[in-house]
Amino acid sequence: MPKGYWVSVYRTISDPEKLAAYDKLAAAAVKAGGGRVLVRDGRVVAHDAGIAERTILIEFDSFEQAVATRESAAYQEALAVLSDAVERDFRIVEGIG
Repeated sequence: MPKGYWVSVYRTISDPEKLAAYDKLAAAAVKAGGGRVLVRDGRVVAHDAGIAERTILIEFDSFEQAVATRESAAYQEALAVLSDAVERDFRIVEGIG
């Protein structure tokens, strides 16, 4: 079964305090959903129209598990805390086989 991944690239961060509060809640939601953080705030080399800001990559055992975690009440609580503190590109992608 293909794995699922959260890919999140932050374009701007306007409220670091809200982001810090979100991080705590989101980490708990991701852990409860079976996610594993593979990349967080590491070095980035951006090409083309890429952005070299904060990048997060989280792996789940399946695409469905990744989607369910995003829709969970715990993660929705984290999103409510984050509100307008950032502008980011967030997507869930399915791995290969």
